[in-house]
Amino acid sequence: MRNDTRLSRMLHVLIHMSRHERPATSDSIAQMLNTNPVVIRRTMALLKEKGYVRSEKGHRGGWSLAKPLADITLLDIHEALGSASIFAIGLSTDHPECLVEQAVNAALTEAFDAAQALLLSRLESVTLEQLASDFGQRYLNL
Repeated sequence: MRNDTRLSRMLHVLIHMSRHERPATSDSIAQMLNTNPVVIRRTMALLKEKGYVRSEKGHRGGWSLAKPLADITLLDIHEALGSASIFAIGLSTDHPECLVEQAVNAALTEAFDAAQALLLSRLESVTLEQLASDFGQRYLNL
């Protein structure tokens, strides 16, 4: 099963967009991510619905940030993209009457819920400004 890389890729794009004075076109973003501009437009539309980016049509148009990076968290973008399942691990429901399966599923559910809560809390505590700052430090240390 392939990993869902939309969150990572969109965070990447948003940090790049913050560094440019001109809007980024769907074509230029697609080229950066090695994907199709239609995929970019669909994905960016999700971010636009939540007010994180805006689009301008026509010559010199494209996508730009609608909020400062400091006002956007990783969780904001995760949720805007549709909150994909965090874990690829699933529960077995082949024998719901089996007490062993019930015990296993209860333990796994508890562990998954705790891990997801921790991850979502961490995503909420990190802003895109912090990512951009980390990038800046890495760039200076080259």
